[in-house]
Amino acid sequence: MARVALVLGSGGARGYAHLGAVQELRDRGHEIVAISGTSMGAVVGGLVAAGKDDEFAAWASTLTGRRVVRLADPTWTGGGAATAERLMATLDEIVGDVTIESLPIPYTAVATDLAARREVWFQRGPLIPAMRASFAIPGLFTPALVDGRVLVDGGLLNPLPLEPTAAAAADFTVAVSLQGPREPHEPTSPARGFSVRRAEWAADLRRRFRRGEEELAEDASAPAAPEAPAEAPPADAVDVRPDVRTSEVVSLSFDAMQSLITRYRLAALPPDVLVTIPLSAARTIDFHRAAELLDLGRTLTKTALDDAGR
Repeated sequence: MARVALVLGSGGARGYAHLGAVQELRDRGHEIVAISGTSMGAVVGGLVAAGKDDEFAAWASTLTGRRVVRLADPTWTGGGAATAERLMATLDEIVGDVTIESLPIPYTAVATDLAARREVWFQRGPLIPAMRASFAIPGLFTPALVDGRVLVDGGLLNPLPLEPTAAAAADFTVAVSLQGPREPHEPTSPARGFSVRRAEWAADLRRRFRRGEEELAEDASAPAAPEAPAEAPPADAVDVRPDVRTSEVVSLSFDAMQSLITRYRLAALPPDVLVTIPLSAARTIDFHRAAELLDLGRTLTKTALDDAGR
C-alpha cells in the first residue's frame, strides 16, 4: 500500500472520471492522504475527503438531461446562465454541514478571484461554499461572493492544481487531467485559414446567439456536436453549425484556454502518474453521463498506474 496525493482537474462533466480514478486507487490498496481540486475536481475531491463519493456516484448515475437542467437553475441575472442552487442543496444533503479543516483527508479547493486576478485556495471553512466557488464557470454559473470577493472557476488560472499537494507526505502524486487532446496526435501549432465576407454569416450568427441560455435544456439532452472540419473553409463560405449555442461556445472556449494552461502547469510541476481524460469523452455540460465517464476514468487510471508500476 502506498500513500497518494491526488490532484483532480477541471473539465465539467468529464470530472465524473475522477470517481473512477479514486475507485481504482482504492482497489489497489493505496491510501489517499491529500487532495486538491479545481471545479468539478474540487467537487469530487471534497466528496472523497468527506467519504461521500460513493453516495454521490450512485445519485449522479440517476440523472437525466432534464434533471440536470432543473438542478442548474437557469437564470437571466447574476453574471451567469445558472445558479446551481438545487445542486448545492443536494450536495449539502449528501455531505452535511462540515468544514474543510474537519475532513479526515487534507483538502484544497481552488477558485479564482476576478478582481485580484489570483488563485484562492480554500483550506479552511465550510466545504460546500468552497466547492461552489471553485466550479463557477464564467458565463455558465453565477459567481460566488465570499468575504467580499467575486470568485469564479479555479480552472480560469489553474485547471490542474498540483501546487497545493507538493508538500504532502505522500509516496507519489496522481494527477487526473480532463484536458486531454481530442485525437492521439492533435496538433498544437497555429493553423492557417481564410477570412470570409461578414455579410454571409453575421445575421445568422446573431440570431443563433440571441437564443442564449434558454437552450440549456436542449444542451443537456442533445447528442455531442460533430468535430469541425480540419481544413479551413474556402473564402466564399463558412461553416456555421446549426447546433452551436451560447453555453456550448462558452464551454468550448474554456476548454481551449484550460488545455493550454494545463500543458504549462504540467511542464513546471509534473506528477508521478498522469491520467489524461480526452476532451472528446464528453462535453462540459454532459452531466447525465456519469456511469460511462466513471468507467472511463477507472480504465484510464488502471492503464496509467500499470505503466508507472504503481
